[in-house]
Amino acid sequence: MENIHPQVVSTPNERQWAALAHAGALALALLTSWTAGFAGMLAAIAVYLLKKDESAFIAEHAREAFNFNLSMFLYMCAVCIAGALLIGATVLTLGIGIILTLPTGLILLAVAAAVAVAWLVCSIIATVKAWNGESYRYPLTIRLL
Repeated sequence: MENIHPQVVSTPNERQWAALAHAGALALALLTSWTAGFAGMLAAIAVYLLKKDESAFIAEHAREAFNFNLSMFLYMCAVCIAGALLIGATVLTLGIGIILTLPTGLILLAVAAAVAVAWLVCSIIATVKAWNGESYRYPLTIRLL
């Protein structure tokens, strides 16, 4: 199978900045609570804005980190909205709706856990790939930048 993203020759400094885009996004998101991981995008966009003109390798990794963290933030917002709607449905039905909302809520919790694990694992993989000078495309990413 042919490699879609050819190996880009990068300097150690470029690899460090690229890894920082992923690791910084992960660290900031963890420090601010991953469900409100909006701060994760800030680290990635800061690296992108600082280094985009100096290195295509850094810009590619910072863009990926930003888009992925934005995607995870939006997915978790959707989970929170769905959870609020489930709670509202339970309250509006005076508790009778819990027969339907409880199993749905448990599924929603499982989805939130899956998103959290995917976010953590993919961020670590991306950091290692960047450190090794390899390209990486996150799965499940809405690419806006």
